[in-house]
Amino acid sequence: MGKKPELLVPAGSLVELQAYLDCGADAFLIGEDKYGMRLPGNFTPAEIAEAVKIAHARGAKVYACVNNLVSNELLEDLQDYMKQLAAAGVDGVEFGDPAVLQIAKQVAPQLSLHWNAEMTSTNYSTANYWGSKGASRVVLARELNMDEITEMQPHLEIESEVQVHGMTNIYHSKRSLVRNYMAHQGRVIGENESVGKERGLFLIEAERQEEKFPIYEDCNGTHIMSSDDICILEDLHMLLAADVDSMKIETILKPMSYNEIVIRVYRQAIDTYFADPEAYEFDEAWIEAIRQVQDPERELSFGFFYKEQVY
Repeated sequence: MGKKPELLVPAGSLVELQAYLDCGADAFLIGEDKYGMRLPGNFTPAEIAEAVKIAHARGAKVYACVNNLVSNELLEDLQDYMKQLAAAGVDGVEFGDPAVLQIAKQVAPQLSLHWNAEMTSTNYSTANYWGSKGASRVVLARELNMDEITEMQPHLEIESEVQVHGMTNIYHSKRSLVRNYMAHQGRVIGENESVGKERGLFLIEAERQEEKFPIYEDCNGTHIMSSDDICILEDLHMLLAADVDSMKIETILKPMSYNEIVIRVYRQAIDTYFADPEAYEFDEAWIEAIRQVQDPERELSFGFFYKEQVY
């Protein structure tokens, strides 16, 4: 039997981080909007340092999200930011751009580096290549199916992270699509008027009127999210048996009360499995607890876990 995977949760504030700790999360993804994309909340460097103190006191880890598209302009500030993260005691950094890896190796070599190339982290050879360059973990593409994930594990020379619950990003543009669309309609948005996460906007396609795709705009552009939520709880034991190292519950655009229940349920499932893998059985009460708080307009689905994906 392998070691227990960490239960990784993005936190949007220090209050959320504390609450999710109490629910059983043992790793956190946080960050600043300038450097990280699609985070549930914005952390200043001082708040990141405080988050590290709170988490480390309970034996949990904190990773900073630095997955933004790095421009030449952003590059100028990145070195100082990475130094601040290291000084704060952050355990690792999630990145997509090699510039982040290069700078981390120069100014913060103690940080673990988690390579997240979104939908292109699809094979063990590329993951191991980034491992040879200094990465210690690969965030596997959400478009991989269960067989691809589990069969990849023995070939990986670095840790693996898999999203097991929550919504996913399906489109990103650096452009201000929401503001431009509203301006086109004659609904000009004031400079101080938000079209961000708290606005609650969504897209509906003419041919699929029952599906709502959350959309929001921030300093990094426009983000369109999935109309359903991944929930692999029923087959979580397959990922546990395959020795996946980190399991992520995505918390973005969800109320804290919902996330707390989901975290508690996954914590219980993981602990139950590791108490006795041979005797492990899925408990229907676990999924029922999530269904009780699930948005009725958002289906719980297996995502791509049982689909043959064509890239």
